[in-house]
Amino acid sequence: MIRDILQWPDKRLSTPAEPVAQITDEIRAIWTDMIDTMEAMPGQGVGLAANQIGVLLRLAVVDCSEERGQAIRMANPEILHESVKLNAHDEASPCLPGVWATIKRPRAVTVRFLNADGETEDRDFVNLWATSVQHQIDHLNGRMYFDNLSKLKRDRLLKKAEKQRGR
Repeated sequence: MIRDILQWPDKRLSTPAEPVAQITDEIRAIWTDMIDTMEAMPGQGVGLAANQIGVLLRLAVVDCSEERGQAIRMANPEILHESVKLNAHDEASPCLPGVWATIKRPRAVTVRFLNADGETEDRDFVNLWATSVQHQIDHLNGRMYFDNLSKLKRDRLLKKAEKQRGR
């Protein structure tokens, strides 16, 4: 089921999500809805965090594959290691449509999470996959991508988004 995506500045987007105790059928159903919602985004999204659909649990999905259908389901994702080398990617969010910013993040990360089978998994992500995972973890921590910008750039971006909403 495609869910509605919260719009910034909804308070739930700045609220850290709660850890997931165990993987249940209810959690799996939320992941399925998150994937459906991500796939329905304009231009196809490459990730979604549960708080973006109003579920304040530490759940995320990412799919940066060309062919799609490769979504990785994560509960309680945490970064164990990150590369020193950074990559710059244009990042955006359906929570604040119409604007984007170039964000520098570690090019590679190792992430520990509970997978769909309820097992702890450590996985390496690089390039766009790494960017998307870090972006989703920011959401789960109550942060938006633009919180990584300087105050000046952040204020400009938010002003531009406000202007576009007013149209």
